[in-house]
Amino acid sequence: MTALLQHVVDAIGLASLYALLALPVALIYGIMGLVNFAHGELIMIGAYGLFIFAALSLPLAIFLMIAVVIVAALLMERSAFRPVRGSTPETLLVTSFAVSFLLQNLALMVFGSRPKSIETPGFLNKAVSVGGIQIEGVTILSVVAATVFIGGLVIFMRRTNFGMAMRAAAEDFTMARLVGIRANAVISGTFAISGAMAGVAAFILVVQGGSAFATMGLAPVIIAFVATMMGGLGSFSGALLGAALLGAGTVAFEVVLPTQLRSSREAFVYGGVLVLLLIRPQGLIPSRKERV
Repeated sequence: MTALLQHVVDAIGLASLYALLALPVALIYGIMGLVNFAHGELIMIGAYGLFIFAALSLPLAIFLMIAVVIVAALLMERSAFRPVRGSTPETLLVTSFAVSFLLQNLALMVFGSRPKSIETPGFLNKAVSVGGIQIEGVTILSVVAATVFIGGLVIFMRRTNFGMAMRAAAEDFTMARLVGIRANAVISGTFAISGAMAGVAAFILVVQGGSAFATMGLAPVIIAFVATMMGGLGSFSGALLGAALLGAGTVAFEVVLPTQLRSSREAFVYGGVLVLLLIRPQGLIPSRKERV
């Protein structure tokens, strides 16, 4: 029983991190129809921000880093995506790839190809024992951050005028504009939220990996895209379900696979994703506009 609970805790921690990665992708797709593959570079910017502000106190460094990532997200929307808004999905997709590669190469030019080591508080990588179950500090951080963002987004989107405008835009962007919702404000607000979540995810990934490098956003954005595809593109609840299943599946294969196959765990995980999408290509909880 203790071993089972340990695996459940590990799955919850991983699923929480995946939810922080998947939700921004789902929100932006729901409103703009854009799969933003440049979201990973916001995470990269956050990691380098921690490296730059390393001399400051940790709370101030995190605050400044998140502020920088939010500004970067807003600049990305204004300079790259707003001019092509209303274009075909293919154009939006190519634009996101172009932004991604541009930012990666700028990071290589400025910081070089060698990873930059970043010190984080040691207690975040230490485990506490609760009834024989080992819970790492970064796991607690991931769960708390995901809970705060998910709960905050639910309240924000249900209780505030701006949040309801975002929900309306996600359901039918054209109709939302016809009834007076300001498109630029809604989209900029969505990118700002995605930037804040990218900043928090960047801190968690730096705690786990201990460094920043130019291509560190690639794996997280693939995970985010796969999770949103599993749950249903543009669906808030679908992104959460996809993140939960992907996290649980990753831990489950780590447990059940023989030792010699554990290095190929991702192959089994994504093989399972492929089977799921073959059975249900629209995702488990597709958004209303995708069902139409």
